[in-house]
Amino acid sequence: MSSRRDFMKYASMTGGAVAAGSVSRNLMAALPEAVIQTEVSTMPPLFPDSGPDYNPVVTPNGWTLPFRMRNNVKEFHLIAEPVVREMTSGFNANLWGYNGQSPGPTIEVVEGDRVRIYVTNNLPEHTSVHWHGQRLPNGMDGVTGLNQPAIPVGKTFVYEFVAKRPGTFMYHPHGDEMVQMAMGMMGSWVTHPKGKNNLISDVDRDFCVIMNAYDIVPGAATPKIMTMLDFNLWSWNSRIFPGIDSFNVRQGDKVRMRFGNLTMTNHPIHLHGHEFVVSGTDGGPVQTSARQWEVTTDVAVGQMRQFEFVADELGDWAFHCHKSHHTMNAMGHDVPTMIGVDHSGMAQQIGSVIPDYMVMGERGMADMTEMEMPIPDNTANMMTGDGPFGSVEMGGMFSMLKVRADQPRGDYTDPGWYEHPPGTVAWEYTGELDQPERFKSEVSSSNMAPAPPTESVEIDVRKPRRRLG
Repeated sequence: MSSRRDFMKYASMTGGAVAAGSVSRNLMAALPEAVIQTEVSTMPPLFPDSGPDYNPVVTPNGWTLPFRMRNNVKEFHLIAEPVVREMTSGFNANLWGYNGQSPGPTIEVVEGDRVRIYVTNNLPEHTSVHWHGQRLPNGMDGVTGLNQPAIPVGKTFVYEFVAKRPGTFMYHPHGDEMVQMAMGMMGSWVTHPKGKNNLISDVDRDFCVIMNAYDIVPGAATPKIMTMLDFNLWSWNSRIFPGIDSFNVRQGDKVRMRFGNLTMTNHPIHLHGHEFVVSGTDGGPVQTSARQWEVTTDVAVGQMRQFEFVADELGDWAFHCHKSHHTMNAMGHDVPTMIGVDHSGMAQQIGSVIPDYMVMGERGMADMTEMEMPIPDNTANMMTGDGPFGSVEMGGMFSMLKVRADQPRGDYTDPGWYEHPPGTVAWEYTGELDQPERFKSEVSSSNMAPAPPTESVEIDVRKPRRRLG
């Protein structure tokens, strides 16, 4: 992991991109520099150097937006703009985002902070920002036409409010929402509690993820913005496995995961090897008496959920959405099922005309991970993440929780693959296969089930017809 300083550069275009007339002269003179980030590495936590102290979050394959204190106000500067996002190695997408990336940077504040966010619009159309979940003045809620005029191209608007309650929040446009969210415009917002809160625990590691989805045709780079449900790329922080970094922790760490869902379907988030409690929802921290142990929690559309656990089991634990098509990557869903169909003869005939033709799916889709089928340039392979024992056969919304005894505190770097103690890996059985004792008992019983018919039985099924007249 590289340091934040290595990857940040200050945009020299800030002054030229901001048009006069959108903000007052005093604010124009004070406009904070926009920090731009284009790398896809997970940035280390950004510890505050002023104001109340807190344990900052880490955004996998993302970063936290620096702020500036000015007259006791935390000031941020977001640039809405087209970006190129590497979703996984070898596959780049033309998206819209903030400050060089999609999703935009995570914004972190403390309960009671007064915040001022400058939003400069470098998109080809107007936009706005809705601060999802915040209690704020109506005119700061960001719904174009209802709460404010849209931010025109090239203009800068200012949002200012007090972060009234702690929790996990999001931000996204509320003007031409269908297009702008389908293009990747969104980000996370975390408000830390001010002082001790009996319902909010201190944790050692705190991760923040926005779930988003795209429909990008193989060989293309720009999402199809008219898609309603049948997306083919399901992502965390606009990354797809194996491009999603692992969640690296120290054994015994108390860990908090924060997930926001800005796709158009729900996602049952499932963690292997550990139980967790859902400690926070959109409404704030969950009462202790209402918490229960889970291994999967559903995050519905437009919701935020945060859950906590103690990482006490060593190993590399799968961590994913439990909708199986969401762990595939560039999957075409509109194809027939060919399992059990021997079409090798047909494949031979077609191959005489189309030399690269390949048989697909007659034994299941796992073969796809072994095929080296030619694919268009700039296309994400399906299910091609590799593990220490071969292909993981996963893609999309999949990562790993890596728990290590020697992971230094505060260190989020990938420790590599887990070295299993001898005798703790599932092994192949090669001994004799004996009949189960229960089956032997049934065979000797007078109540044994009748033998199946030896001759085939033909069944004529007729579709009922509606009676006429």
